[in-house]
Amino acid sequence: MSAYISDDIRSSRFRCNSEADGHSPDEKERAGIVHRKLLRQPWHICPRASRAKDWFFIMQARIVSKLSEKADFSERIVNGFRRAIHEALQYVGRTAPNPPVGCAILDEQGDILTVAAHHQAGALHAEALALQQCKALGVWDKICDVIVTLEPCNHTGRTPPCSEALLKTPAKRIWIGVKDPNPYVAGAGHIRLHEGGKEVILLDEQSSEIAQYWHQQCVDLLAPFTKFMLEQKSWITVKQAMNMAGSMVPPKGQKTFTSQKSLTLAHQLRRGTEAIITGVNTIKMDIPSFTVRHVPDHPDVTRLLVICSQAKEKLEDALSEHYIKQAKTNGFSLLLCNDLERLPELLYAHKVMWAMVEAGPVLLQEFRQRQLWDEWLTIRQQAQGEDDVNIISKHSASPTRQLLSDAHFHIEKEDLCSLVS
Repeated sequence: MSAYISDDIRSSRFRCNSEADGHSPDEKERAGIVHRKLLRQPWHICPRASRAKDWFFIMQARIVSKLSEKADFSERIVNGFRRAIHEALQYVGRTAPNPPVGCAILDEQGDILTVAAHHQAGALHAEALALQQCKALGVWDKICDVIVTLEPCNHTGRTPPCSEALLKTPAKRIWIGVKDPNPYVAGAGHIRLHEGGKEVILLDEQSSEIAQYWHQQCVDLLAPFTKFMLEQKSWITVKQAMNMAGSMVPPKGQKTFTSQKSLTLAHQLRRGTEAIITGVNTIKMDIPSFTVRHVPDHPDVTRLLVICSQAKEKLEDALSEHYIKQAKTNGFSLLLCNDLERLPELLYAHKVMWAMVEAGPVLLQEFRQRQLWDEWLTIRQQAQGEDDVNIISKHSASPTRQLLSDAHFHIEKEDLCSLVS
């Protein structure tokens, strides 16, 4: 599908970002760009889907309220999806190779009884944990609506099937944000629930704009897992920070020139990914730790640090013994990549669903030329402590956009953008 670009998009704010960050206007129109400023008024991104599957983004909280009034389901169901997604986001970066999933359980009046998320592979699934909490709280008999971001499983793995657990509850309705993208099990969960007598609501089959909006939020949350399952490839997000002149080099004596809010976003992105990709020269020049410091990190998580080098050398020859030792102490396992074309294969072999690139301009140019990226996040320093944050995605989804929304980033005014699917 080709992108639809509204005339409202073709404003000076979008034109002025044409070449400075390395992406041409044509590339931006093909990939779609989400643009915002970090200012004072809260916002939400609200995708509105037409039947032709053209995606629009209206970044204004008041639009969400209007859509809610026209929706087929109540504001309390909307709040259930909001809470379930927020809870799932707390564990993004820890669940691999499983997907991040959130679940909210409501009573007959639409009040939330409990909210849960899948914490890590081998742990209870979100639905099972939420049901366990209902029993512990003594509210089992009050269960009416179950809201889950991903279709409940209908197979036995490390844990029993969630579909069977839900059939044993008094729940009347099961609301599903997105079907399971795993081609081997897709559809089995909601079919089993329907056959078992539950009313099943699949958001992607609803015509209302608000249903499509929350479906897209669940698609965003699941994007790295979806690519991992369907393409056997990791989702790669490139992060590029620049000053007002378009340079990636900070002033002498400084390691960064972006605002505290942008640093927080960058560290949230680190927290949400299982691998960081960088260049050997970046390590030699900057000696970066790549640790998560500006937000609380997941406990006991080992991340993959991929060091790209054109030289046919060993890791021990490329880096100092001290740096290797310190990186391992910081919770990294290290991998040297001498061939960028093999990078997707290496990431998949290490079960990485979502990887982040933090490197210098030379390596970033290689990623751009070889098209080895799914999202391109650009943070540009502005005057008076403000930063412009741009996200370009090749897909009809953006997990980084979810992190932005959950971090309560702000924009200056209402904007329209498009995203290619």
